[in-house]
Amino acid sequence: MTRRRLGVALLVPGSTAHEVDGLRRALGDPAIDRMPPHLTLVPPVNVRDDRMDDALAVLRDAAARIRPLKLTLGPARTFLPDNPVVYLAVGGPDLDALYRLRNDVFRPPLERKLTWPFVPHVTLADGIEPERVEVGTRTLDRYQQDVVFDRVHLLEEQPSHVWEPIAEARFEAAAVVGRGAHGFELQLDVTDALDQPTTRWRDKHWPSPQRPLAVTARRDGTTVGIATGWTDGNLANLSELFVDAATRNEGIGTQLVHAFLSAAAERGATHARLRTRQGTDVERFYRAKGWTVEATYDGIAQLVKRL
Repeated sequence: MTRRRLGVALLVPGSTAHEVDGLRRALGDPAIDRMPPHLTLVPPVNVRDDRMDDALAVLRDAAARIRPLKLTLGPARTFLPDNPVVYLAVGGPDLDALYRLRNDVFRPPLERKLTWPFVPHVTLADGIEPERVEVGTRTLDRYQQDVVFDRVHLLEEQPSHVWEPIAEARFEAAAVVGRGAHGFELQLDVTDALDQPTTRWRDKHWPSPQRPLAVTARRDGTTVGIATGWTDGNLANLSELFVDAATRNEGIGTQLVHAFLSAAAERGATHARLRTRQGTDVERFYRAKGWTVEATYDGIAQLVKRL
């Protein structure tokens, strides 16, 4: 039976995550490209594939008993001499609730033996030289940031060793609407994206003919732009086009769109479609590239281009 490498964590939200990543870069954290800023609740644990639904049920049940957590990150501390780690200590008014959440998610199949007792923290750097640990803790001795966590995430280690969120559960009571015609409760979970078991259920019953298509532009190994969308038979849909602000007006967007359309044509697409706001520079950009307005509604222009 296949086993999956999972973990449970609170991901540091919004602008605070960018700030924490800045601190991680300054300290030379070797894991910065493999894991987003986070507060670990369950360290890596191997879970059989047929226990995934159980793991998600533990996550949802625990989250339903918690409300958004107001916590304080900082100041910087270290686990030396046991471990060469610099971390942000965690405190704040909802610290007791955080411990309750941790106990609620630390259950089979997510329970595991621990080498160290649970200490809530946000790692800034792990495995660095003791001298850098000392500099980091001294420099950030007064650093503090108040944050609110409103959800918990289940993460999975990918073959690239990058940890990616695969499911989330908000800190709110489950929305139960009525009992239906047959007397059964119906629970509604609102999340940013479908979790993997639900995605597999959808694809099994309603397989989509759409084939994802993505083009990435890089300069010296760094991503500077993307174009994403899908193809379906003779139709291509361009969903996103983003170019880094520092590299705009260099023709990168044009190259991305051209590569996207060329790849779509190779798949058999004969025309492409996209949507954007009317009267904007974005609309003018596409029209200058030969796209024409097919329809307009509520300030949105739908453009089409023959391939």
